[in-house]
Amino acid sequence: MSIVDLEADLQLARTAAAAAGDLALEHFRGARRSWYKGPGQVVTEADLAVDTLLHDMLREARPDYGWLSEERTDDRSRERCPRVWVVDPIDGTRAFAEGVPQFAISIAMVERAEPSLGVVLNPATGERFEATLGSGTWLNDERVEVSTCTNLADAELLASRTEMKRRHWPSMIPEAAFTTIGSLAYKLALIASGRFDGLLSLRASHDWDIAAAQLLVGEAGGCLTDAAGRAIVLNRETPRHAGLAVAGTAVLHDAILARLETASAAL
Repeated sequence: MSIVDLEADLQLARTAAAAAGDLALEHFRGARRSWYKGPGQVVTEADLAVDTLLHDMLREARPDYGWLSEERTDDRSRERCPRVWVVDPIDGTRAFAEGVPQFAISIAMVERAEPSLGVVLNPATGERFEATLGSGTWLNDERVEVSTCTNLADAELLASRTEMKRRHWPSMIPEAAFTTIGSLAYKLALIASGRFDGLLSLRASHDWDIAAAQLLVGEAGGCLTDAAGRAIVLNRETPRHAGLAVAGTAVLHDAILARLETASAAL
C-alpha cells in the first residue's frame, strides 16, 4: 500500500472517528439506555448508532474493504478482502453506561493479518491516539513513546475491574502499582503514550478490542503479545485472543509473562 493511500485512509479514519465521537457524546451526556446481549456483556443504543455511522462512512468511501466490528454479525466476507476495517464503536461500554469517561472509539485498517493504521479516540477527554505503519504513534499531533520501565517494583500497571476482583493481581504482583480503567483500547493507548508501563490479562479479547491499539503500542516501541507470549495475528477465522501481556520494554514484558504463567498455573 502506498504512503499516499495510507495517509488518505488515516484521514478518513480520523474524520469518521471525530463524527462518531460527537455522536457518542450526545448519548453520553443524555439518557443512556442499555441492556445485556449476553452474560456480562452490556450494550447501549450508542454502540449501535455509532457502529452504523462508522460502517456507513468507512464502507461508502472504501467499498472494497472488508468489515469486522463488535456490534455487527461477522459474515466472514472479510476473509476475501486484502484490507479490512476492524472497529469497536464504543470500547468500554460498561464505563460509558455508568457515565465514566473511560471509553474509546477504535478504528483499524488491517492488511495481511496486521494493522496498517489505527485510531483510538476518547471523545470525553479529547485524546486522539493514532499511528500508521512505520510512522510512529501520535497523541493529538504530538509524537509519543512507551515508558522505559524495566522493573515490576517500579511499574504502574493497568487492569480491568473484573480481573482485579477475579484474579486480584496485587496479591500476585505486590511490588507493582495498579490502576483500573474500563476500555481495553484506551488502556493500551495510554501505555503507548508512556503514561502507564504495562498491562496483564487472562481475559479473552477480540480483534476489535486491540487491532488499532496493537499498532499504537508497536509504533511507540512497546511489546504486545497474548498471555503465552505469542504474536497477535488478526483477521483469522475466529478473531479471538487468549489474554494479553503488554509493556513498554521487553524486560518488563518478560516479567509480566512470568507472572501470567504463575497465575495460569494456579487456576
